[in-house]
Amino acid sequence: MEAAPKVAASILAADFTRLGEEIRAMEAAGADWHHLDVMDGRFVPNLTFGPPIVAAAKRAAARWLDVHLMISDPLTYGPKCAAAGADLVSFHFEATLEPGQVLEALRKAGVRAGLALNPGTPVEVLAPFLNFLDLVVIMGVNPGFGGQKMIPGTADKVRGLKKLMADNTGRAVLIEVDGGVAAENAPELIEAGADILVSGTQLYGAPDYRAAVAALRASTESEAS
Repeated sequence: MEAAPKVAASILAADFTRLGEEIRAMEAAGADWHHLDVMDGRFVPNLTFGPPIVAAAKRAAARWLDVHLMISDPLTYGPKCAAAGADLVSFHFEATLEPGQVLEALRKAGVRAGLALNPGTPVEVLAPFLNFLDLVVIMGVNPGFGGQKMIPGTADKVRGLKKLMADNTGRAVLIEVDGGVAAENAPELIEAGADILVSGTQLYGAPDYRAAVAALRASTESEAS
């Protein structure tokens, strides 16, 4: 039996007036990672937070901080988020003409590195970078706002990425799906090859965090058994 995929709780949906308490509560509820969406109001039409909130989350968290940069300057702010306490930093392929340069900077900063793809970007663009990645983020929605419905065909994109990896590298590169993830679509994502499921409103928006995490995990465990 394969291990059930990890659940990453997106703090964007948390109550920021009680951020430390929210993070600890989500860990107690069983979430594996904390997902932090850094947006600059330029690459995406929303503005969230930067390295100071990453550092604040690090002080409260006992589990991994998975930082997702939705910004136009990942070369500058990726290493800053690493220094603030991120365990893994992902940035968008569409945000830079030099993904390799950003990956190298993240490695030098001592953090694991990932690349994210918008829904309209084909997985084939990743082929030259697979040997330098720890994770790929497949966006299930157009990035910028939480609470959106997943775009049809996201699971097929995960399958395509899985095949690309098998054909091009022997490294264990994790696949994360972010955007519109819910208990209803989790089984298909798992079957397609997803390793990490990001969820925000489905978890932090629930009245019972433990029950919400359990509902998502139950759908993955039934698929993995």
